[in-house]
Amino acid sequence: MAKVLVVGSGGREHAIAYKFHKEGHEVHMAGVNPAVEKFGVCVALTEDQIPGYAKTNGIDLVFVGPEVPLVNGLVDELQKEGVRAFGPSELAAQLEGSKVFSKMMMRKYNIPTAKYESFNDYEQAKEYLSKQKAPIVLKADGLAAGKGVIIANTLEEAQAELKEMMCNAKFNKAGSSVVIEEFLQGEEFSLMCFVSDRKIYPMEIAQDHKRAFDNDEGLNTGGMGAYLPLKKITQEDIDEGVRNVVQPMVDAMSDEGMPFYGILYAGLMKCHDGVKTIEFNVRFGDPESEILLLSLESSLYEIANNIIDGKEVELKWSKDAFIGVVMAAKGYPEHSEKGAVIQGLDKVSTPVFHMGTKRVGDDIVINGGRVLLVCAQGKSLQEAYEKVYNEIVKIECEELFYRKDIGHLSL
Repeated sequence: MAKVLVVGSGGREHAIAYKFHKEGHEVHMAGVNPAVEKFGVCVALTEDQIPGYAKTNGIDLVFVGPEVPLVNGLVDELQKEGVRAFGPSELAAQLEGSKVFSKMMMRKYNIPTAKYESFNDYEQAKEYLSKQKAPIVLKADGLAAGKGVIIANTLEEAQAELKEMMCNAKFNKAGSSVVIEEFLQGEEFSLMCFVSDRKIYPMEIAQDHKRAFDNDEGLNTGGMGAYLPLKKITQEDIDEGVRNVVQPMVDAMSDEGMPFYGILYAGLMKCHDGVKTIEFNVRFGDPESEILLLSLESSLYEIANNIIDGKEVELKWSKDAFIGVVMAAKGYPEHSEKGAVIQGLDKVSTPVFHMGTKRVGDDIVINGGRVLLVCAQGKSLQEAYEKVYNEIVKIECEELFYRKDIGHLSL
């Protein structure tokens, strides 16, 4: 049994901790998650306290969940202290930390993506935008908690959003530089890979649902649910994504002196003229990771260590279908009320990952944003779909909402 420290306390980190716990490891969490407290040690640590905690407590592996500590260079700091850490370096994490850097790398190495230009001057951006066609995509350069992407259906809307981002600090400093890019149409899919320098180990394909409401209506969110398997994405599409997007990028990072170790998430679009890149992330996607980790039969601890050491990795997956449905606080993604009590969690018989909850006395309450991810598995997607929606109604809280069509289009 090893001691593992999971950095972060959201749904993704709950799923990582849950997987390590199921494998028989002692779980510590740098952050507080009410569900993880039941089987692990949760400690509210600042980033600079993590290396000391890991050394003092004899932690065998630190697994960094969220993007912010990765972009801040936490893995580099841990390695300097002689602590084994899973995740990319600060330099490699720029692929997510800066949309401008990511796009520049794609352009330099001919990796297929949407046509774009980047700006840090509002007047120049405004002038360029006036000559484009709608719909069009605006992206904040920096990290914006999954909300820094605006899809504008008219140029008037795009101009208003551009001003909000660049002049009125809609995404704080993240929007001081922006990428303006063409709107891609097609079937979106998330291709996550374990990466050890130039070696790539693709995971199963999951699809996220970004819009807040049924039928893909409402604002873009961090993700309202995910499912696998996907019918509309073929093995040929996956191979094309690896061959034309992921492999060239990890080779490029190595050639540029910033080899990638960890998880590279390629957000891809199957377009009429081939697979194109929407974005790169440098960690597990959320909520895709929760269902992927339920499907993963191989040891995550072994995978992480082999990636760090450059050893071969073998991935074994369940043949079942999996669905995860997000329950979010009303008003999300623009704002959300906190504090409402959630009841009925003890009645749910399938895994529930806590994304934004808090313990107050004996109660579990909403702590904002995306709150819970209710999951289910079945021999078919239809079975998983029926099961997850039968379970979700057991949870009682008037301040929560959820989509009722996660995975529905693939049934």
